[in-house]
Amino acid sequence: MEQGTRSALIFGARNLGRAVVEDLIARGWSVAAVARSEATLELVRSAGALPLRADVTDPVSIEGALREAAEAHGGVDLVVNAASAYGGERRGPFGGGPMAEAAPDAFDAWAAAPARAAFLFLSTAARFAVAQGRPATLIQVTGGSARRAMPGRGLWAAGAFGVRAITNAAALELRDQGIHVALLIVDAGIEPFEGAGGDPATADPREIATAVAFLAEQGARAATHELQVTPLAERWVP
Repeated sequence: MEQGTRSALIFGARNLGRAVVEDLIARGWSVAAVARSEATLELVRSAGALPLRADVTDPVSIEGALREAAEAHGGVDLVVNAASAYGGERRGPFGGGPMAEAAPDAFDAWAAAPARAAFLFLSTAARFAVAQGRPATLIQVTGGSARRAMPGRGLWAAGAFGVRAITNAAALELRDQGIHVALLIVDAGIEPFEGAGGDPATADPREIATAVAFLAEQGARAATHELQVTPLAERWVP
């Protein structure tokens, strides 16, 4: 499609998603963005995007957002899931803690919930994209734990590994139908969109947004299904 006619729907518009919204708008895209808080929805509106309230853990809500975005912009060419999803209360250390100490309900919060959210996002968006009958790009964002486990964060890695497997499977299943599915791995902490300290070892959400645009603007003859970004000041593990 010509520049200015492409449309995107972004789930999770508070930090990384907000950077993606602003970058795509600057490139001439029509953008809708999903959030749950009124404050974030107002930021989406002020950026020039269509604000939508939805829940990425609810397939009915996901489908509703897709339909609203399509009705507003004549279809959806790009769908990005930059939202974080957890189940229950995250008690204890980040990542779930050591195996010998982790509570049973920590698995649901750190491992099962992110994988389930990715499944719901990709399965719902895939059905929508197939029914739409035209090329589209679906991007799932995850962290560096999708590539490796770390001591004390095995449950977090299990969820990220699940996100990666689900996304890879969707890419294999949908590529013959002209639907480009990609996993964007951000192997670092992401600094806040506003009030950032400029830590060179954290990822700048605005620079990650350019990676989203790179994936979205690829042609059918050179598609990337998995892309990892790592700040040069952060440790990189091949």
